[in-house]
Amino acid sequence: MGQLAVTMANTRTNSQTLPANPVGVVQGIGALGRSFLREVGSMFWFIVQTFEETLERMGHGRVPFRAVSFFRHTERAGVASVPLVGLVSFFLGLTMTLLTGYQLQRFGTERLVPGLVAIGFTRELGPLLTGIMLAARIGAAFTAELGTMQVSEEVEAIEAMGIGPLRFLVAPRMLALFFLMPCLSTVSNIAAIFASSLVCKAYFSIAFVYFLDLVKDALLIRDIITGILKSLMFGLLIGGIACYRGLTVKGGAAGVGTSTTSSVVTAITTVIGFDTVYNIIYTVFFPT
Repeated sequence: MGQLAVTMANTRTNSQTLPANPVGVVQGIGALGRSFLREVGSMFWFIVQTFEETLERMGHGRVPFRAVSFFRHTERAGVASVPLVGLVSFFLGLTMTLLTGYQLQRFGTERLVPGLVAIGFTRELGPLLTGIMLAARIGAAFTAELGTMQVSEEVEAIEAMGIGPLRFLVAPRMLALFFLMPCLSTVSNIAAIFASSLVCKAYFSIAFVYFLDLVKDALLIRDIITGILKSLMFGLLIGGIACYRGLTVKGGAAGVGTSTTSSVVTAITTVIGFDTVYNIIYTVFFPT
């Protein structure tokens, strides 16, 4: 009797449980997709309008923003980031050389390590690591600054004075990241290759002169161009996302913190996603 009562209770409970509505699930997925596309479109037009406003100002023979502002952001995004980018790339170059070198040494092909590290950092890891570090360091700072200005109504005051906030506040920040990313990627590449040369000399008996010859034989011009193009796009995306999140802050001080976190997460995810798409397209159209 006891088991029969438990069985009847379970049956009654299951009969009261409503099955999942597939239409509701599809509607939820559609709503998420619509909001995602709306966000992507808003960021895209934000970047386009920034360039339009800047070029229009230049077309009238006027300076779109102060040179002092541009060089200040350049110093923050570029010079101040060199120690961090160089240090992280140096240690990653050491690790990558050790891990790959010991595996290739088993087959007597440790001389391939210099070219592997050089190509890996020049085409992929250098721009990607630099983009991630700048998104976390500079992107968060830009979002917090513009978000604080938006909350304290400083942006509205700038508009009231007849100054376009996009070309006055956003353009110098975006251009600073756009032009400084290739330089920082080069610093990352040099630091990693230098670290690799130290490991190759100490553990694999590859002299520094021979190491440079192996790097020059492995690297191609298109590898360097690929890394530069990636770094330029990463700088533009990080600057655009950071400034967009800053100027769309809502909710006071709590909104500034939320937008800053969202800026970092969105920028890092976008950089990695764009890098993946770029690699797929490059492999399909340039397989050799």
